[in-house]
Amino acid sequence: MTTLTPEQIHEEVKARYGRLASEFKVELLPAEPASCCGDAVGDGYCGAELYDVDVSELPTDVTGMSLGCGDPITIAALQPGQTVLDLGSGGGIDCFLAAQRVGPTGHVIGVDMTEAMLEKANRNKEKMGAGNVEFRYGHIEKLPVASDSVDVILSNCVINLSPDKAAVFQEAFRVLKPGGKVAVSDMVTQGSFTPEERADMSRWAGCITGAEDVADYVAWMQAAGFTEISIRDKANPDVELAAMPRAEGAARIFSARITAVKA
Repeated sequence: MTTLTPEQIHEEVKARYGRLASEFKVELLPAEPASCCGDAVGDGYCGAELYDVDVSELPTDVTGMSLGCGDPITIAALQPGQTVLDLGSGGGIDCFLAAQRVGPTGHVIGVDMTEAMLEKANRNKEKMGAGNVEFRYGHIEKLPVASDSVDVILSNCVINLSPDKAAVFQEAFRVLKPGGKVAVSDMVTQGSFTPEERADMSRWAGCITGAEDVADYVAWMQAAGFTEISIRDKANPDVELAAMPRAEGAARIFSARITAVKA
């Protein structure tokens, strides 16, 4: 068994999403849509069809590159004038949806470590004339964002890809204003993957074996300083999972709606 280093994980993730951005062609849709994890856990986990908000006004260049596993926009309940940060912004779908909601007095920042995704996102920005959106190169474990400057943090099927999730939540807490919140869709588990499963880079980059148990997710968020933590299965949103003990046995992976507050 080979243990993956953080550098290996970052490079594999960048390579996968760089290929998705470079190979994406509108004329291939809907027969060959891009997906974050559809090939591994089923197409029902991923894509623009998961949004409860209307995405029809966005270009197919944007919606066709939706690689998320949920709808952070709805759970964020954004307001005009807010500053929003999207962790792992990809082709920009959540940034553009957020920009519509915060309006011209608001501001949206997308951070991504994949150059090809940033190029595509900036082309989409120009097409849409989205003047209240900007995209920055960076890692979500070390954000190129000032402290205490953001009202809401979004992320969509990205934190599971990080090799240092504790650092992600520490950085999220740093950049949020007091009273700010996170609204995240992500793949999480009840139960754990084996070390052999963790060592499979293709499954890690495919949003599978980087996913962590709900109990670990909560612990990292609490250690960073977050309160009012909520984790709910997108398929069963009435059940709160954040207070449940660690699950035993093989991992059950699912798309979760995650919120928390910086007091």
